[in-house]
Amino acid sequence: MSGSYDDSVGVEVSSDSFWEVGNYKRTVKRIDDGHRLCSDLMNCIHERARIEKAYAQQLTEWAKRWKQLVEKGPQYGTVEKAWHAVMSEAEKVSELHLDIKGALMNEDFEKIKNWQKEAFHKQMIGGFKETKEAEDGYRKAQKPWAKKLKEVEAAKKAYHAACKEEKLAISREMNSKADPALNPEQLKKLQDKVEKSKQDVLKTKEKYEKSLKDLDQVTPQYMENMEQVFEQCQQFEEKRLRFFREVLLEVQKHLDLSNDVSYKNIYRELEQNIKTADAIEDLRWFRANHGPGMSMNWPQFEDEEWSADFNRTLSRREKKKASDGVTLTGVNQTGDQASQHTKHSSHLSVPSNTVQSLQSSYNPFEDEDDTGSTVSEKEDNKIKNVSSSEKNQSYPTEWSDEESSNPFSSTDANGDTNPFDEDASPAMEVRVRALYDYEGQEHDELSFKAGDELTKTEDEDEQGWCKGRLDNGQVGLYPANYVEAIQ
Repeated sequence: MSGSYDDSVGVEVSSDSFWEVGNYKRTVKRIDDGHRLCSDLMNCIHERARIEKAYAQQLTEWAKRWKQLVEKGPQYGTVEKAWHAVMSEAEKVSELHLDIKGALMNEDFEKIKNWQKEAFHKQMIGGFKETKEAEDGYRKAQKPWAKKLKEVEAAKKAYHAACKEEKLAISREMNSKADPALNPEQLKKLQDKVEKSKQDVLKTKEKYEKSLKDLDQVTPQYMENMEQVFEQCQQFEEKRLRFFREVLLEVQKHLDLSNDVSYKNIYRELEQNIKTADAIEDLRWFRANHGPGMSMNWPQFEDEEWSADFNRTLSRREKKKASDGVTLTGVNQTGDQASQHTKHSSHLSVPSNTVQSLQSSYNPFEDEDDTGSTVSEKEDNKIKNVSSSEKNQSYPTEWSDEESSNPFSSTDANGDTNPFDEDASPAMEVRVRALYDYEGQEHDELSFKAGDELTKTEDEDEQGWCKGRLDNGQVGLYPANYVEAIQ
């Protein structure tokens, strides 16, 4: 009996099993983790909503900026409209992403927040009610079995200690028999101790076996009670997992624009707008408005008696007094030009609300005192390009029965000099240096590079233009703020 004892039997083997005392705490912690995961999911959705909002704002700002650049740029006609369609797409997509942001925050985020509040109930002392209920359930189910297990551990310890005493007593007795100096009385005491240790082993073994039997009897009930509490925790966790799956599917629907009918329509409309761009139509428009198709006041015979009363053109000062509109006479207009309603209108009759634009587009080569001078080609072109805000606005052409005067005549009806003569209004010449590059937009404007030097022949007018002469002899207009005087 004593010979079967092994030292390794007394070594406890650590176990990570759920059935060990206290190992149920992992399932209890899962409840607290569920509350934290709800908060994490809300933070995740909130960050995505912020990204959607920022993206929508960037699209809007990009579209607004490029709309202005295209409107002020040299692009024209149907290709310009197609280009604008790209910016319109960005604005519409921006609205869709703002809708996504709203759905994520107002629906998904709020849904998780409300579910979390209903599923987890905070206690005054801290923690959640659901966590405490699970903890109490496991502790109650485990308490009887843990008590029996403690008795088993104590009986096992006593039994192992008795076995050790028995081995020591037997060892001493055997050693005493080999010692001749030991008297019989001492030997008898050692033998009695051996007998007593054997009896202790039998008693502790019997108690150990009995405690194990008692533990085995309560184990089934222990397992049943633990299973019940565990299933309750499982059901609670199942609700959370199913809810998360449902919410994530709703998030997917809100983020997925591929199945959104309005999203598809945006790109269908964009494709149609781009395909309507017609290069031939744009070239035809440019020919009519900036090429050979433009009208021209060709020189023609003028009768003196007609020019005296009826063929007098409006001076710049008379234009400023006009209130009901300005009509230019004697203009021959082609058929293509009359039917074109595009970026720069070619009609020459302007209502009263555009007189200010007419006033600002006078010929810079006119002298302020030339009250009877003719309207130059510069005024004709400026009127055709009234302003970018009136790019799509057309005005009916009013034809006058008066016969126009020759704009190239050296003297007009009032006897004034030709405004194209450079010596008509002498001014002090000043050397200036270009601060920036400038490319002339009209035939009477100068072009130069930053650092070029030229001669200013007339001071800045009320529209911010100066008249000057390049070193090659070319005379024309340029923006006053593009140059500085050479000291």
